[in-house]
Amino acid sequence: MGDGATLERLRVDRQLEEAMVHGPDPLHLAEVFRLDEKTAMRYADSARRLLETSAESWNVVAASTDDQR
Repeated sequence: MGDGATLERLRVDRQLEEAMVHGPDPLHLAEVFRLDEKTAMRYADSARRLLETSAESWNVVAASTDDQR
């Protein structure tokens, strides 16, 4: 089959996207996707790390743009 999209990958991507859009709230994720507590917390932690990484990257880009002025 290769590296194509699987139902499991699509499901995981959708749950992570929900966490990114609505914030890394494990309770929200558990309610929307009927996840158990540990799984909801894992997705929320992943989203939080991605959001922090994005914010850090944005700050680096903004700083380098400021340096060019």
